[in-house]
Amino acid sequence: MADLLIVGGQVVTAERSFQADVAISGGRIQAIGEDLVATHREAEVLDARGLLVLPGCIDAHTHARLPSNEEPDRFYQDSVAAAFGGTTTFLAFNNPGTGISEEGSRSLLAGMREFRQRTEGESAVDFGLSAVISGLQPDPVAELPALIESGIPTAKAFMVYDFRLTDERLFQALRAMGRHGGMLQVHCENATIIDALVADALAAGQTGCRHHALTRPTYAEAEATHRAIALARAADASVYVVHLSCADALAEVAAAKARGWPVYAETCPHYLALTDHRYEADDEADLIRSVISPPLRSEADRQSLWLGLRAGGLDTIASDHVPDRLSVEKRIPAPPFPQISNGAPGIETLLQVSYTEGVGSGRIGVERLVDVLATTPARLFGLRAKGAVEVARDADLVLFDPNASRTMHQADLHHSSDFTPYEGMTVHGAIRSVLLRGEVIVRDGQFAGRRGHGRFLDRGLGL
Repeated sequence: MADLLIVGGQVVTAERSFQADVAISGGRIQAIGEDLVATHREAEVLDARGLLVLPGCIDAHTHARLPSNEEPDRFYQDSVAAAFGGTTTFLAFNNPGTGISEEGSRSLLAGMREFRQRTEGESAVDFGLSAVISGLQPDPVAELPALIESGIPTAKAFMVYDFRLTDERLFQALRAMGRHGGMLQVHCENATIIDALVADALAAGQTGCRHHALTRPTYAEAEATHRAIALARAADASVYVVHLSCADALAEVAAAKARGWPVYAETCPHYLALTDHRYEADDEADLIRSVISPPLRSEADRQSLWLGLRAGGLDTIASDHVPDRLSVEKRIPAPPFPQISNGAPGIETLLQVSYTEGVGSGRIGVERLVDVLATTPARLFGLRAKGAVEVARDADLVLFDPNASRTMHQADLHHSSDFTPYEGMTVHGAIRSVLLRGEVIVRDGQFAGRRGHGRFLDRGLGL
């Protein structure tokens, strides 16, 4: 007997779209077919006529802030924002800046234990951890087998910032992950080039926000992407390039894929919707909203990323959610650009911006959108019960109205940041209701979930 029935909707998978009802029992999809209402008379019924029935999005790249005594609700608040945005599962990093303690940042296993303890009972949606491997940790490579065994098979390494890995340590991490069934995510930017350009800019008195972008050119990202791929090949390991932003870096990934190497890449909605035209603004408050890494790129880069998504050079879209606030982390009046926190919020706007710029603009079909936002992330990140409208999968579902439209405003969003980079943008489609494991957590645009309903997900790698 079904607990809940969704009737009359257009079910969307990565392969096709079709009219069907969806029956849910025990938190999982029990049946998909026509006229299921006749055999499930006692089930609660959700009318999805005129709506798309999508799998809940999986946001594999967030920097949600850990709860603290001073700000106990930030992690929960961003999980609620995820729910409103149609994201039913997110993965968070515990890198410096997310609130992890000094002790937790010095050890992968200590950081994992602290993250789990501090997020227990906090989230409104399901979530997991991708641990950050830091160059400041004494011996993180030695901890990787135990981390993978504990249900955290993915980790992230940086090629920039003061906690970056050297090439030698990056190679060691890739080899360890490959040998033990894990996958390394890599932030690819060339630190030597960027550090030199930053030093030159500061020496010339060029300290304003726009110089953050000018000192992080596309060739610095492309070179680091090429190097990370080469190290992964030598290590006999897969590699996942995070937040790829430009055509130059995409060319490196496409060349590796053409050779059959296990190379995967994500991009983000801000690179698909916005361009470096933002850095021409005169208002400092407008400029600082767009200080992200890598920076926004040219219109030609933006169009290349959409071609990459359509052709398969890019595998996923993730938010790179950083819930900075203008008055706190970003800091206005702005300090010299190297001191500005470089991130922007996006956990709530992931689906709507991607749908608007992709499906709504005719660049990709809705089936491909489902693939890059749900099905492929579930496969790559070991979330076997997630990512598809399919019998026996978790009933993580989004009822989406493709005919609606609205103007995006920060005042209407729920994340813990105090701005959105999409302020004033007209977006197409609307998230009407969201289900997590068969329970309605957003109903007709109103939050119906609860703190702690989300579970921490132990994962096995899905490659």
